[in-house]
Formats: sequence, C-alpha cells, structure tokens
Amino acid sequence: MINKADKNTIRRRKHLRVRAKISGTSLTPRLCVYRSNKNIEVQVIDDTKGITLCSSSSEQLHLEHGNNCEAARQVGLDIAKKCLEKNIDSVVFDRAGYLYHGRVKAVAEAAREGGLKF
Repeated sequence: MINKADKNTIRRRKHLRVRAKISGTSLTPRLCVYRSNKNIEVQVIDDTKGITLCSSSSEQLHLEHGNNCEAARQVGLDIAKKCLEKNIDSVVFDRAGYLYHGRVKAVAEAAREGGLKF
C-alpha cells in the first residue's frame, strides 16, 4: 500500500518528466493545473520569461465547494476568458503529474469550451 507522501513524490516525478518535454513560450504559454483537497488552481505561464500571465482558482472565484468538478469547470471557463482578454488563444496543457480524469479533465474541457486551443 502506498501512503500519501509516496503518492505525491510519484506525482512530482511525473511532473518533472513532463516538464522536460513541454515548455510555454510567448506564443503558446503553458496552462498548469494544481489540484488540492479543497481547491483547484490554474496558471498560464510563459516559461521563456518566467512569468505568470494570468491565473484563476476556485478560492479566487469564492466558490462554496472548490473541490468538485463543477468548480473545476467554472475555473476552466474563467481562465479561458482571461486568456482571450490578453489575446492568448492557444496554450500547452500541463496536468502536473495528475491523471487526466475528474477535476483536471473538467478544467481542460471547460477551457476548450471557453475558446482555448490545445
């Protein structure tokens, strides 16, 4: 049986492996997802300059239940709206070692519905 610390260590290793292959540029920044037990957070990052272009989270949107798929969907729509306001229409999706399932998938699908391409 794997305890919680080991699961997070495995996830971080996966994230480092993915980060070795993908990187955000000025034209196609990286959309990075962080999922905690209570909230979900999303950032759009330009790795060449090392800056965060825009971000959104369930905590920032003052959602009552920030740890469910509906909250993740609202965060995805919000980040898509913010990106389109800054003339960012295509991104590289970084799931940060999490499985593409549940809240991570809800964020990605909502961002696509909101107009982002990845």
